[in-house]
Amino acid sequence: MSTDKKSEEFYNRLREQLEGDTEWPAPYLYKFIVPASNEKIAEIEAIFDRTGAEIQTRDSSKGTYTSVSIKVTMESPDAVIEKYLQVSEVEGVISL
Repeated sequence: MSTDKKSEEFYNRLREQLEGDTEWPAPYLYKFIVPASNEKIAEIEAIFDRTGAEIQTRDSSKGTYTSVSIKVTMESPDAVIEKYLQVSEVEGVISL
C-alpha cells in the first residue's frame, strides 16, 4: 500500500472521528516531534501564525528532538486536517 493511500485513509478516519464526537468550532491539540532545529520550529509556528494558537516546546533529554504542542480553536475537521497537511510538508516532522 502506498504512503499516499495510507495517509488518505488516516485522514478519512480522523475526519469521521472528529465529526462524530466534536461540536465545531472547538479547541484542538496538535502534537509534533521535530529535529531540534530553530528553523523547523519556526516553520511550524508560521503555519499557525494569526490563529491565536498557544504553542509550547520542550527539548528531549539529549537535545536532539523538540516536542511541539499547539492548542488552537479550529472551525471544522477539514481545518484540522488542512493544518496537518501543511505541517507534513516540513521535513523531518512526526505527527502524534
